[in-house]
Amino acid sequence: MLIVFFRAIILYIVIVFCVRLMGKKQLGELQPSELVVTIMLSNIATLPIEDINIPVAMGLVPIFTIVCIDVFFSYFSLSSRGFRRLMCGSPKIIISDGVLDQKTLKSLRFTIDDLFEALRGQQVFDITQVQLAVVETTGQISVYVKKGGQPLTPSDISLDFKSSNPPQLIVNDGEIVENAMQLVGVDRRWLEITLKNENIMLKDVFIMTCDNEKNYNIIEKEI
Repeated sequence: MLIVFFRAIILYIVIVFCVRLMGKKQLGELQPSELVVTIMLSNIATLPIEDINIPVAMGLVPIFTIVCIDVFFSYFSLSSRGFRRLMCGSPKIIISDGVLDQKTLKSLRFTIDDLFEALRGQQVFDITQVQLAVVETTGQISVYVKKGGQPLTPSDISLDFKSSNPPQLIVNDGEIVENAMQLVGVDRRWLEITLKNENIMLKDVFIMTCDNEKNYNIIEKEI
């Protein structure tokens, strides 16, 4: 039993490392090739765990082989659009100016229910209000609504607003988040002065957020 425990830990660490090696896309919407790699890795990893007669190396070798192939294909696809389209396909337009392309919809084997479910998921209930709808290579549908159906923005009414980053988490459970502080343009000195004015110790801060205008919000730890 102890052998199975340690084999599972080793293979878990290896799989996590391999997924990180393949890039952050692997953690989100999967391309067809990425889905295949993920399924293969999970199946290969379970064999040495379930059968202790199979050496761990017999699982590690094919895992690293598949990951190396995937990384190689990923780099090759960056330089070859044709190869990328062969492996991942290409986006397909299914709605243009409110008109549904039924032929493309059928070729993708999308049902009307699939289409309207995806539109409702993006708060679109009238197909005539869609300027453009594209089926991405991951199978997700991206929708661009006509101008008349888009929410009103400050630029539509000629209001000029200064662009700024959203509030950032600069203190997380008593620890300073340096990169977040850089995004909003504050430093440790400003933080020390602010906390001193609020009569709060850094170690007592659970959450502290701040924006580019140095507007901040502090939540203290509950004792």
